[in-house]
Amino acid sequence: MKQDMIVILDLGSTENTKVAREIRDLGVYSEIYPHDITADELKAMDNVKGIILNGGENRVVDGKAVEVCDCIYKIGLPMMSIDHPTAKCGLKFDEIPDKDQMKNFLFDTCGAEANWNMKNFIEDQVELIRRQVGDKKVLLALSGGVDSSVVAALLIKAIGKQLVCVHVNHGLMRKGESESVIEVFRNQLDANLIYVDASERFLSKLENVADPEAKRKIIGAEFIRVFEEEAGKLDGIEFLGQGTIYPDIIESGTKTAKIVKSHHNVGGLPENLQFGLVEPLKQLFKDEVRSCGIELGLPSNMVFRQPFPGPGLGVRCLGAITRDRLEAVRESDAILREEFANAGLDKKVWQYFTLIPDFKSVGVKNNERCFEFPVIIRAVNTVDAMTATIEQLDWDILIKVRDRILSEVKNVNRVLYDLSPKPCATIEWE
Repeated sequence: MKQDMIVILDLGSTENTKVAREIRDLGVYSEIYPHDITADELKAMDNVKGIILNGGENRVVDGKAVEVCDCIYKIGLPMMSIDHPTAKCGLKFDEIPDKDQMKNFLFDTCGAEANWNMKNFIEDQVELIRRQVGDKKVLLALSGGVDSSVVAALLIKAIGKQLVCVHVNHGLMRKGESESVIEVFRNQLDANLIYVDASERFLSKLENVADPEAKRKIIGAEFIRVFEEEAGKLDGIEFLGQGTIYPDIIESGTKTAKIVKSHHNVGGLPENLQFGLVEPLKQLFKDEVRSCGIELGLPSNMVFRQPFPGPGLGVRCLGAITRDRLEAVRESDAILREEFANAGLDKKVWQYFTLIPDFKSVGVKNNERCFEFPVIIRAVNTVDAMTATIEQLDWDILIKVRDRILSEVKNVNRVLYDLSPKPCATIEWE
């Protein structure tokens, strides 16, 4: 069924996602759009029940305050403004309304129904996927992470054997990751899985590339090329499935917010892409993706699997990737994951990993001077990946992890713990 929707127009607020989440939590679907959307574009969305003008600190762009077109006010839909003093609507708030005020706007003023839930979402997406794909095949990059696993389950529900899953080992996977993907998806779930070992191909492309944006774009573009090659070996492949989610799109930049970081499945796609894109999760926040996975019947250990970025360890081996640092990241990350599991922290902490910067420091090993890399540990908790807090780890756990890393991982002589929340830091370093 078609869900009622509230449109949030971005006039420079840094809290668009917070407003969207609060509306969705009340059972009404919401989406964020740029301030310069036209009246015709809004009218074309026949399920819109109301509009929220959301102003804020980024409202001035190129020396001029952005504003919606006057025609927006003439559409006849109920409107509310937040922190936008020049808005031409009667309902105004200086800050995000409380729950009761928001409920009054959604249900009394707009007449929206609380029909946003995962069951309805899945039904809608299954219909949309079938309409888009028809009798053609979809090629899906299956990393084994939450997003790609949920996309796979949703596509299987919609089109069954028309889905072809491809797992690419780009040499930037965690320890044992590719082996685990093959075991779970091919051997346990009987997926139509193609395994491609492209480690050397990716690492050679990334050689001497230090800029994080450049690395992400190279990895994203090379992924597409690998898929194009695999598709060329198959008949009927016309679509590429992707696990793009809402934070990926938001963080890749809007008209009133600068890019936080490009995502390999948003900013790294080549212009001459030979596939149509199937992105059924692109309007979901991370916790909603997990809820979708549970609704689809995926096992909880898969749905709540440790998040892992598409570029993999490529954004955790900071700067230009070298083989020694890449291996140190992989080994130290495996130690951290093992010790967190032993302590029960794997069920408590949302995301935890290690990373290694591209500089060394002086240390002492075996009574001799050494000049080696530091390992940085990051452990954060979040609901939707838009904000994050730091896990306050027990000191004994940190010491145990530290001692194992220093004794078991080559080319490392320091272990550090990152205490920075999001914002102002991002969850990943690159």
